[in-house]
Amino acid sequence: MKFSKLLLIALSISLFASCSSDDNDGPKGAYDNGFFILNEGSTDAGTVSFSSNDFSIFTKDAYKAENGSDVLGKFAQNIFFSGDRAYIIAGGSNVINIVNRYTFKLIAKVDSGLANPRYGVVKDGKAYVTNANSYDSVTDDYIAVINLATNLVESKINLNTTGNRIVEESGKLYITDPMGSDKLSIYNINTKTLEDPITIGSGSDSIEEENGTLYILRPSFTQSSEIIKVKISDKSVSKIEIPESQGVAGYLDIENNQVYYTVGSSVYSINTAATTASISPLFKATSNIGYLYGFAVKGNRVYLSDGGNFKTDSKAYIYNFSGSLLKELTVGVGPNGFYFND
Repeated sequence: MKFSKLLLIALSISLFASCSSDDNDGPKGAYDNGFFILNEGSTDAGTVSFSSNDFSIFTKDAYKAENGSDVLGKFAQNIFFSGDRAYIIAGGSNVINIVNRYTFKLIAKVDSGLANPRYGVVKDGKAYVTNANSYDSVTDDYIAVINLATNLVESKINLNTTGNRIVEESGKLYITDPMGSDKLSIYNINTKTLEDPITIGSGSDSIEEENGTLYILRPSFTQSSEIIKVKISDKSVSKIEIPESQGVAGYLDIENNQVYYTVGSSVYSINTAATTASISPLFKATSNIGYLYGFAVKGNRVYLSDGGNFKTDSKAYIYNFSGSLLKELTVGVGPNGFYFND
């Protein structure tokens, strides 16, 4: 009799634990297991669209759907994540909207200490956000340091040059300069100092880190575009020239040790260890993209968006690596980026 009771108790505990485990593996909210498309907007507020990974669920304006009359802000620029929170930068309104990344309910706003905020990263409970400040100067840009416990800007890091895209690796921030100089800025978080910059060429834009190397796209309208590789350990620089005959490069992303980059509406791919550019594209988008404005690669999919006319709703397109169009989505005005939530 005792054995039967003990067995029954053990089975009950096992079933409860199994159910609890299954519950924990379920969706964390309506916006889990999918991706966001950030829409810059025009003179009005930007928006955020959402699609589930299987395309069965689509919400054109997730922020409005969850927050009613609250306004996201003008010129939505970037989304970055920390834990279960998403930080949405609206540069034209000098505000960062903090939402739960799974429910998209508004939590708080950072609305002081910012001047044309651009891109952000998180390290040890603090966000580091580049600020373009006044667009008529290339020496007044700074990084706003935000305490994520209080959601207040606690300090500023003057860059003395233009600062735009930013990545963090091993306690250091790397910031590209699309117009002010030919340098890659470096800020050491631990010592709170700017290190000597690295010369990489003017017009640097997209930046990604993979296995101790920075990959930076340097588009050019006057010569060949380049992919710059910076080895973090010794700051050595090597360059991959993209044939000028292909056109001006646009965007870069890295997935599974492959570097993906765009030229016009064509997508190219090379291994991260490659020393030369690809001769032919992985595929050319068959959709009618007038102005490629957003690009990302995730898993075995390529995500592209058309900037459109910046007045009316535009399109986002999802392809596989063979160049087959998987899905076309009507999103907001000026879709400029994809962010994955799974």
